[in-house]
Amino acid sequence: MKFLIYTEDKADSLQIRTDNRNAHLGWLKTPDNKVSLLTAGPWLDDDGVMRGSMLIVDAETKDEVEKWLLRDPYRAAGLTGKIIIKPFIWAIGAPPEA
Repeated sequence: MKFLIYTEDKADSLQIRTDNRNAHLGWLKTPDNKVSLLTAGPWLDDDGVMRGSMLIVDAETKDEVEKWLLRDPYRAAGLTGKIIIKPFIWAIGAPPEA
């Protein structure tokens, strides 16, 4: 099943994002046997500043996604404020294997 993950950074936390970005990207690129990352990227505020993330993953259950997110360096560093995880149907624009 596909899941959309939307996160919002805590207020005034751009430095935390910047300081932990390489570790976060490395974590995202590390294969996991329960969760497969399909796409990811930061979303920007109206001034073009990164303020959160949007990911689409493939996993058996939402619980597996939640456990996977616990290992995110951004979360460990205290960046993450709000997290929304919802089942997702990739109706248009999905790669053939998605």
